[in-house]
Amino acid sequence: MKKIKIKTTSIRFKLFISLAMSVIVIIAFLIILNNIVLESFYLYTKQGALIDIYEEVNKAYNTNQSEKMITNILSNYASKSNYDIMLETDDGINLYTSNENFIQTINEMNAFRSENNKNIIYANKNLNIKKIKDPTDNVTYILLSGYLDNNYNLYIRMPISSIQESVRISNTFLYMIGGITLVIAAILITFISKRFTEPIQELNEIAKKMSRLDFSKKFQPKEIDDEINTLGKSINLLSEKLEATIQQLRTSNVELEKDIEEKSKIEEMRTQFISDVSHELKTPIALIQGYAEGLVENVNSDEENRQFYANVILDEANKMDKLVKQLLELMKLEYGKREFENENFNIVELIKEVIRKSKVMLDEKNIEVRMDVPEEIIVFADDFYIEQVITNYFTNAIKHAKEIFGEKYIQIRIENNKKNDKVRIYVFNTGDNIDEENLQRIWRRFYKIDSSRNRDDGGTGIGLSLVKAIMNNYNNEYGVINKDTGVEFYFDLDKGKS
Repeated sequence: MKKIKIKTTSIRFKLFISLAMSVIVIIAFLIILNNIVLESFYLYTKQGALIDIYEEVNKAYNTNQSEKMITNILSNYASKSNYDIMLETDDGINLYTSNENFIQTINEMNAFRSENNKNIIYANKNLNIKKIKDPTDNVTYILLSGYLDNNYNLYIRMPISSIQESVRISNTFLYMIGGITLVIAAILITFISKRFTEPIQELNEIAKKMSRLDFSKKFQPKEIDDEINTLGKSINLLSEKLEATIQQLRTSNVELEKDIEEKSKIEEMRTQFISDVSHELKTPIALIQGYAEGLVENVNSDEENRQFYANVILDEANKMDKLVKQLLELMKLEYGKREFENENFNIVELIKEVIRKSKVMLDEKNIEVRMDVPEEIIVFADDFYIEQVITNYFTNAIKHAKEIFGEKYIQIRIENNKKNDKVRIYVFNTGDNIDEENLQRIWRRFYKIDSSRNRDDGGTGIGLSLVKAIMNNYNNEYGVINKDTGVEFYFDLDKGKS
């Protein structure tokens, strides 16, 4: 019992001291803030009001409003806010005054301008605001004197209440609040601490069990719903959440292991990427080196053979140049370093242009092109990159087109999707289906279904990777579908405005 009493007294004392110190610190902070900031904030607010009037009058003159309109503005401010206002021309002709005595004050002030440069609280090239005291009525004012853009002089004076008196009253009120708060806190602590120790001990036991990751014990809420009861409920909730979190951490640990495994796969992909690049460049470099050595050593003195050697070197160099450029473009697209120049254009015209450029290959392979599109469909995109997408699809269709049931053709069609305001372009070719395991792999860099990577077709294995990167930048769908008589590639574009 004695041990419990000591703890109860200790808790009560610490609670009182903590609360008392908190109240004292807050009250002291408010008093310091009150003494330092209140007057400056008050003057800043008043100065802002004067500057607003100055700018409104200046704007009125700049917009060629009438003198009557301007004097009405000044009169409204004078009557509504108890301002003394005077407006005069640059020749000293008085245009408006709200108080005849104010004219004399301004004249006296101008006569002793050098002495009146004290107590300036704001100034720029056209106006200044200062704090002045009128000896006739012993009232403190803030006075704005400024030049308008038309060189007119504007004076505005407003009385300000005694800031020091306001600060003193405010500090007295803070002292009273602080004392009352301390008294009330002492009374409340006396009564609350009697039933404060036991639930704290219970909560302490629960916390100890929680520290050992034992969440079996729960706080039993009391009939009276007070702060301790709320704390107990919160600890119960914390216990439940910790238990759930630990379980989630265990699950996350398993997922983390999977992520590490995935990162390992990514690293393998990077290694494979370097290997693929090396593989792609190794062959043309070897060919160029071999034929170049043949030219240097004059293996064939025949002009026709020398020309053949030179053409092979040029052809392989062009292939290397194409590969490097495509790879650099792909990297810029994948890492978001390429900005698109989007505009509205007719996708049908672009498709027809790609077909026209491919006419020689179509004729060589005797492929028919079928178009199921209207005369005009406006889309919004970068036509340069969309032409690359269409060209890649169309070129692949030409390479893999085969005769099926006596027909060998490529079909292009376009569908409108009114729900998401997009269009979908399909490129179909008759021929063999793509194996299921290759339907996703074909979008990888350098991936070719033909593992031998035949160089005769001129492909680099980057084309579909470019399509994927371009579509990902637009957040549009793309893909490939096996059909009964061939393969159909597709991609989406945003509709444009005609």
